[in-house]
Amino acid sequence: MKRATAKELMSTEQEKEQDQDQKQDMKGRNRFRRAESHEAEVAPEESDMDASTQTDQETDEILLEQQQKINELEAELQEVKDNQLRKAAEMENFRKRLLRDRDQMSRMAKETAVEAFLPVYDDLLRTIEALDNADAGKAYLEGIRLVANKFEEVLHHFNVEKIDETGVPFDVDLHDAMMRQKPEDDSIESGTVLQVFENGYKMGDKTLRHAKVIVSE
Repeated sequence: MKRATAKELMSTEQEKEQDQDQKQDMKGRNRFRRAESHEAEVAPEESDMDASTQTDQETDEILLEQQQKINELEAELQEVKDNQLRKAAEMENFRKRLLRDRDQMSRMAKETAVEAFLPVYDDLLRTIEALDNADAGKAYLEGIRLVANKFEEVLHHFNVEKIDETGVPFDVDLHDAMMRQKPEDDSIESGTVLQVFENGYKMGDKTLRHAKVIVSE
């Protein structure tokens, strides 16, 4: 067998060293590629997280803006409702005031008309009394009574009551005292109506004309 020369041995050693260097260089390159691959994998994940966070923020802003608009619309709607309720209340008050004014005007017109006829009715009653005392013709007297009764029916229709009672306590809302005198009956209390000179009249709660009376002392 031929022995290897020193030069050949050195060449073999160099080849082995070159092979080891190439292997290490390949390992380094593989590690670098794996690192790059890992970074490439991590980078998209971080990018996705950033994009998701930005999307959530935009969504929150949109929801907040929409909620503000909803609150504004609800406030406007409530204001419209309040205005409508206020206008409805004003119209109802106006309607009631019109009805009240109309009733008042109607009542005042009736009172004025009735007051104008009261002296005529009094004259008829005085005429009947005078004819009774003078023993006038029956037919003539009955005719005047018929007219007086018609007047009385009209007064009742308008809820007019006559104030002509005696023996009742004097009432400033109903009576007008013409004079005071001592009663013949000592049992009659002071301030009692003894005689009615002129009848009074009232319509409902309002006195149209006070009765002129004599009151006991």
